[in-house]
Amino acid sequence: MKRTVMTNMDNKKLIIFFDSGDTIVDESTEIRDEEGIVLSADLIPGADITIRTLHEKGYTLALVADGDAQSFKNVFKQHGLHDYFSTMIISENIKASKPSPRMFKAAIGALDLSEVDFSRTVMIGNNLSRDMKGANALGITSIFQSWTPRYPHEPVDEMERPTHTVSEPMELLELIERLNAEVK
Repeated sequence: MKRTVMTNMDNKKLIIFFDSGDTIVDESTEIRDEEGIVLSADLIPGADITIRTLHEKGYTLALVADGDAQSFKNVFKQHGLHDYFSTMIISENIKASKPSPRMFKAAIGALDLSEVDFSRTVMIGNNLSRDMKGANALGITSIFQSWTPRYPHEPVDEMERPTHTVSEPMELLELIERLNAEVK
């Protein structure tokens, strides 16, 4: 009987894109300087455990977020999450904002992948008109995290309709494992 050795990369085919604000970071706790740069903020309960667990399980994580690069660096370093992300695609650096395909294409390119890999990618975010719409337009599985009341929870059209919905970060762990098992 032939035995196949599976590496972490073989087991974890799913690529995970995360938004930041109200997906990982609690935007209501942000402390900003006079130029609007976030100096510190609290995380959504369970977000740090979720990020660490997914990383430890071998998933490739990418931040795909709108905002100032220094803000993300400050908060993610504050909470020890910065190094869990293989790449951080920030709208300030890309000169585009979600739902622009440039954001998602920049992330896939930074991971040395191609647009073919969108079919094994998920985008987790809190904004239907940015995160879900942008992901759906490219064939990326969209996961709406409905944790915050700050943004609408009802899609205005089919392009904003998420593939999956979770209410908080810890719910992602089981969903991600299930979606990874479905990747061909």
